[in-house]
Amino acid sequence: EEDLLNDVCREVVEKWSESQIVDAKEKKEDEIQAIASMMEKQAKIVVKPKEVSQEEKQRKAALLAQYANVTDEEEYPFPDQSGLTRALSALNTPPALFRNTNVEDVLNARKLERELLRDEFQKKKEQDKLQREKDKLAKQERKEKEKKRTQKGERKR
Repeated sequence: EEDLLNDVCREVVEKWSESQIVDAKEKKEDEIQAIASMMEKQAKIVVKPKEVSQEEKQRKAALLAQYANVTDEEEYPFPDQSGLTRALSALNTPPALFRNTNVEDVLNARKLERELLRDEFQKKKEQDKLQREKDKLAKQERKEKEKKRTQKGERKR
């Protein structure tokens, strides 16, 4: 009986081992199949070349030509310049294919902001001055009323 039991156990273990090997092979095959399907999908995806018109090609060539002619000396003639001076010198460059107004816009915006702040400060200064005058007049009126009250009180005595 013991031999029979050992034989049955051995047979169960062998069948189990064989099934594990078959499962591993199936998993590998599934992985290979998944990779193959991904590769097929990627192969199907075709990138369409961008159609560029002749006008766009000419514009691109002109821009490249413009920037190809700029040397380091032309771009940075004075290395010790401050950022603002360099920005102002950029305004004086000769016009190319287009006019870059970024520097002008920023400078104008800063100037406008300074003017607005200056105007606000002036208004506040005037309002403070008017308020001080009102306070001064109110103080004088209070003193005069108090003075009249005290005189009235003294007359009654």
